[in-house]
Amino acid sequence: MARRPLPRILSNGSAQIARSRELARTAAGGATDILQPLITVTRGLRLLAGAGRRRWADTPKDRRGPLLFLVASVILVVALVPYGPLFAVTTVMAAAAWQGRGRGTPAPKGPDDSGTKRLRSLYEALVPYFSAAGDPAPLYAHGGDWTQAFPSYDFDDTGRVSRLLVRYPAYFTDGEAASRARIEQLLHAKSGRGREYHFAWNEEGNELAVTVLPPLPTDIAAQRFVTAPGETVLGFTDPTGVQRTLPLTHGEEQRDVPPVVWRTGTRSTEPHLLIVGGPGSGTTTLVRSIALQALQYGDVLIVEGGGTGEYACLTGRHGVLAVESGLAGAMASLEWATHETERRLIAANRARQAGHPPPDDIRRPLWILLDRPSVLGHLAAADGRGDPQTLLQVPLRHGRAANVTVVVAEQFDGLDGLSDAVRQYTRARVVLGSAAPDELEAVLGAPPHTTPTEDVPPGRGYARLGSGPVHRLQVPATPDPYDDATSEQHRQAVLGLLPRRSDPVEAVPAEALATEG
Repeated sequence: MARRPLPRILSNGSAQIARSRELARTAAGGATDILQPLITVTRGLRLLAGAGRRRWADTPKDRRGPLLFLVASVILVVALVPYGPLFAVTTVMAAAAWQGRGRGTPAPKGPDDSGTKRLRSLYEALVPYFSAAGDPAPLYAHGGDWTQAFPSYDFDDTGRVSRLLVRYPAYFTDGEAASRARIEQLLHAKSGRGREYHFAWNEEGNELAVTVLPPLPTDIAAQRFVTAPGETVLGFTDPTGVQRTLPLTHGEEQRDVPPVVWRTGTRSTEPHLLIVGGPGSGTTTLVRSIALQALQYGDVLIVEGGGTGEYACLTGRHGVLAVESGLAGAMASLEWATHETERRLIAANRARQAGHPPPDDIRRPLWILLDRPSVLGHLAAADGRGDPQTLLQVPLRHGRAANVTVVVAEQFDGLDGLSDAVRQYTRARVVLGSAAPDELEAVLGAPPHTTPTEDVPPGRGYARLGSGPVHRLQVPATPDPYDDATSEQHRQAVLGLLPRRSDPVEAVPAEALATEG
């Protein structure tokens, strides 16, 4: 049977259909360009109408009548005003055009090529730690899917990872500090050095949140902090670590910064403080800052073992009982502090037994500040005397009941010279400067959840109050105002906080001395 030829419309119709589709697509595109303003206004009117319906639904029923009256009044006023309806229509059209405008092209989902390479490198580096030979469905495998292991991530402007959520298998030993330390060290090295990372382990959900922390502000100068009696600001930390902020002045600006507040007094659970750091780390700066804050409500006794004159600006000030740097003066001052603590305890006990409030002379806090006591211990041993730290046993043991606070600052090389009483009763700890992870854990009692950087500014470190969490810390700039290297701004800030000078004995009239005698 001979085949019949196909109809002409079927033999060459494909080309005509293609041309028709192209013409229709071109016409539709031209119509869209022409009608784009109308489409925009229509979309905006729809959005405005939806907002009006939601506003009407959210309005309580008892307030809908006044709302209708207000709308009717506005419409009446617009109708009576010359050119009011035209102006109203123009305003509504303009608002609709603004609401219906294009929102821009949406941001592309997922990382770019460089981000994908970084995440792939992190994934491959974690395979040896998060994989096991007998796992039937491994989450980590060479050449595997990294999107299942990293469900959430962010990158900074330089293309490095700024936030990362890591999922790991349940058999990983996340309860062991050594295992966690290996993962943290690996992520720190692969994500980029020179930054400080915070690691939050969720053992229950088998997740690890890695966050790059911004640097703490180093431009906060010494100033009068807004605190209650018995509160001392050690420094400033991250906003996620504490639930409080302090208003601070920086030049003509004012900002709120989260502080690390140490509470002292009879109700304090950590009545004494130990500060440890290396040379130039800012331990003396922190002691000076604490002294300026303590002088606002109490008396201060300063013993400087280094003998460098860092506290000369406090000599002879009101509330400063003594500033001793020699061995004999330090021994005498600490012996007096022991007797004063005992006297306060006896007076408080007698007042309590008699049913009276404590006397006024024991309500005023007494602060004992020791900077580098190990040096005095070596001098005392060479001179055949006892260690001055033995005189701190009574203030350390009974200081909370007697309203006596002890602050000890020592360097890492002198930690072995600290007495057992100092180690036992100083439950508030601060570590400043560069330190190894084992040194931080030895002083603080717990490792920090961040990776310290190699180069840290003065006054930068960690703080832990008792059994609480470890906080990043930046001490406010409180330099020696008599130092030539101090900037004028910081010098004036410290001088403005110094109390007035006490009147010498020679300046007191003889009649007053006779009366006191």
